[in-house]
Amino acid sequence: MKRTTAKESTSRLFKRYIWLIDLIARKQGITYEEINNRWLHSSLNEDEKEFPLRTFHNHREAIAQMFDIDIECDTRNGYKYYISNITDIKQNTLQNWLLNSFTVGNLLQEQKNLHHRILLENVPLGREFLGQIVEAMKENLKLIIHYQGFFHDFATEAQIHPYCLKIFKQRWYLIAFKEDSHAMRIYALDRIKDLKIVNESFSLDNDFDAKDYFENSFGIIVDESISAEKVTIKVEKSKSNFLKSLPLHHSQKEIETEDNYTFFEYFLRPTYDFRQEILSHGAEIEVLSPNWFREEMKEIVNQMQEGYK
Repeated sequence: MKRTTAKESTSRLFKRYIWLIDLIARKQGITYEEINNRWLHSSLNEDEKEFPLRTFHNHREAIAQMFDIDIECDTRNGYKYYISNITDIKQNTLQNWLLNSFTVGNLLQEQKNLHHRILLENVPLGREFLGQIVEAMKENLKLIIHYQGFFHDFATEAQIHPYCLKIFKQRWYLIAFKEDSHAMRIYALDRIKDLKIVNESFSLDNDFDAKDYFENSFGIIVDESISAEKVTIKVEKSKSNFLKSLPLHHSQKEIETEDNYTFFEYFLRPTYDFRQEILSHGAEIEVLSPNWFREEMKEIVNQMQEGYK
């Protein structure tokens, strides 16, 4: 019989926590007996054993400590268990994202027979450095990285102060203060060739706030040479519903609707990544203002037209 390692045991336990959280969150009122029955039919239950009541309560305590999720019992409604702070979880972007990610992982594992019918997007590498970066951020320790930018033929060394992490379009990015240039820089994790923690601390700028830093940015580019301003776009009806359900930016406002068009307004820096996003929607989106941005888009469209002649 194959012996289970400590790492495998911890992984299995973690998956059980996520399974339990997901089940109770979806039901928002489920008895212990129903939970036990679901567990008996779960593919995560490799030993095909029941879910002991004592183990269930131990899991509740561990989940509260690890995820800050409170599983309570409604004794006046058939002793059904529910998550009492579900609203707080939904409002916590990081907590919600982590739970969604792990829940999807569990779901895919439970449905292995459907692997050929569930297609996942290929995500660039770089996650192998996440643990070290988070550790350095927690302790305010400097990092030395060897980084090869997208437009460079070789990697260069840099000593940096890790400030925050951000995901944009399936890529991890590290926002850090670069010592030799005395400026903030943004590094794609999949372009880091090597990384090590330096046993030397740094002082995090008390005025730095990650959310504020990207407040007026569309994605990952923070170009202070471009001022944030109102941007108005005209969107075809077929595309407007898409933008309503998935806004391009948190500042998005619907300002007017006609028969075939909807007009949206944003307050942001019209940087390269925002321009590329607008272009990716083709003729369905038209920039109306500011005028300089509209003219810039017009010039790009004209260049594209020349290329197709």
